[in-house]
Amino acid sequence: MPQAVTLIRSASLSSVAEYAYAATAPAEARLIFLAGSCPLDADGATVGVGDVAAQARSCVDNLVTALADAGAQLTDVISTRVLVASTRQADLVAAWDVVRAAFGDHDVPSTLMGVTVLGYDSQLVEIEAVAAVLDEVAAEGVDARG
Repeated sequence: MPQAVTLIRSASLSSVAEYAYAATAPAEARLIFLAGSCPLDADGATVGVGDVAAQARSCVDNLVTALADAGAQLTDVISTRVLVASTRQADLVAAWDVVRAAFGDHDVPSTLMGVTVLGYDSQLVEIEAVAAVLDEVAAEGVDARG
């Protein structure tokens, strides 16, 4: 299936950021808005208590599951927001390193934020995402026009 997401890099902006600054999807793409992925196990318990990196890994795993249930995968994500309940930049970087590694070459536009508190007991990380996919019918229409 063809990819709907096109990542845009800008030589006019800082090369320090390790992600694309923008992304687009065609009008016929189906957008998927995901709730914040939390570090919860199947029983609803917070995993990786006190460990930002472990919670980020759990969030990514849960994000992958939610994407699959919606007919998508990480390469269909068009943007993310990574929330870390900490005032320490090192904690934000620890979460970001996990998320960045999970996305690999698909370095979508992302926002990394320190927040005061998240919704579950002992929760330190949450990842929001938006994805875009070309369903087979839409993809066939694109191919026919191409």
